[in-house]
Amino acid sequence: MAVATNVSEYGVVLPPEPALTPAEIVARAEAIAATLVARQAETEERTFYAQDTHEEFLRAGFYRILVPRRYGGYEFGIDTFMRVTMALTRGCPSTGWMYCLGHAHALVVASLFDERAQAEIFAGGDFICPATVAPSGTAERTAEGDWLLDGTWNYCSGSPYATHFIGHTLVSPGEGRPPAPMLFVAPRSQWRRLSDWGGQLGLKGSGSHSITMENGLVPGHFTLDTHVSQVDVSKGTPGRTLHGNPEYGGGQLSFMVIEDAILAVGMALGALDAYEELMRTRITMFPPNVPRAEDPDYQFWYGQAAGMIATGEAAVLHAVRQWTETCARGPAAVTKEQEMRVAAICHQVVDLCWHAVENYLFPTAGSSAVRQGQRIERVWRDMSMFHSHAGFAVFLSTIAKRELAKARFGVGDAAHA
Repeated sequence: MAVATNVSEYGVVLPPEPALTPAEIVARAEAIAATLVARQAETEERTFYAQDTHEEFLRAGFYRILVPRRYGGYEFGIDTFMRVTMALTRGCPSTGWMYCLGHAHALVVASLFDERAQAEIFAGGDFICPATVAPSGTAERTAEGDWLLDGTWNYCSGSPYATHFIGHTLVSPGEGRPPAPMLFVAPRSQWRRLSDWGGQLGLKGSGSHSITMENGLVPGHFTLDTHVSQVDVSKGTPGRTLHGNPEYGGGQLSFMVIEDAILAVGMALGALDAYEELMRTRITMFPPNVPRAEDPDYQFWYGQAAGMIATGEAAVLHAVRQWTETCARGPAAVTKEQEMRVAAICHQVVDLCWHAVENYLFPTAGSSAVRQGQRIERVWRDMSMFHSHAGFAVFLSTIAKRELAKARFGVGDAAHA
């Protein structure tokens, strides 16, 4: 598809480093991730990553990876974004989670909104936008066609440094008709962050605070009459046409669940790194007292976990490839069955990574290695918390499996998707 030529109205803004490559930005993430390990405790105590970390992410270009080039972004695509997320999560799960769920929704805006809205929303270049899927609050239409929103939206991961917020509320589509979801993008000036995060079991530093609005003004063209999980892109999207980039026409639901799988792999890799350090520095408890790396049992436990995590990593990176290849085949290729097939892969990835940590790394690391604040203990808490996330516990674990079968066999609503 040809790149749109009607860009003169809003102009084209170059990114800070026009020659930057995907490989270079991934390398930056890997280098920064190594410095995050020692800061995990302070990140949890603060409940979000530090200001200097945020500034480092700004300089590195992390908040522009998914932003279209015409608005000063790098438009590197989801493969680069997922690799950066995985690297950061390996260093600090909370930091990776907060970054991922803060920047990921640039893809939503670049895909689903029209040129006018995108030009205004992406005007700052760097884009950080937490999102929630549970409808909340109330919305009142103004005489000008905009919306006044009131309410509180919970679990807004990425909110501390956010430039925007994507939420859902219920509005009446007409007299006598039941309320329907409305997706909205609220600028930072229209909401405030509550200090209500950090008391949970895990992901204490993920910046997953609540956001509240009191007469928050949202322009009418910053709203869509849909729910992000129900978007049908099979007939094309505004972003695909505007940018000439197939990835801005990809499945929104499958993109979201790939995030879950990437985060799980990053967390498990961090636990494996910590376990490897124990293998190199600790000796076995029972005679013969040898370095753990020389003990057959520890060799098995490490090898089993490493194999499971490597399988998960390979599977999710292949799911990313499937997603991009589906985009390239055209809008009609993004079917319900394809979306649910990617979701099914991602569930297996999370399961593999969790069982590698839960069954092999955590129980054999030793009690001193799973004291509060130790790296493996933190990953175990974070992954346990992950299991309470509705995207995994409800959607991936149950709903996605049924929907895949229904789509495959043409049963129910899926038969018409």
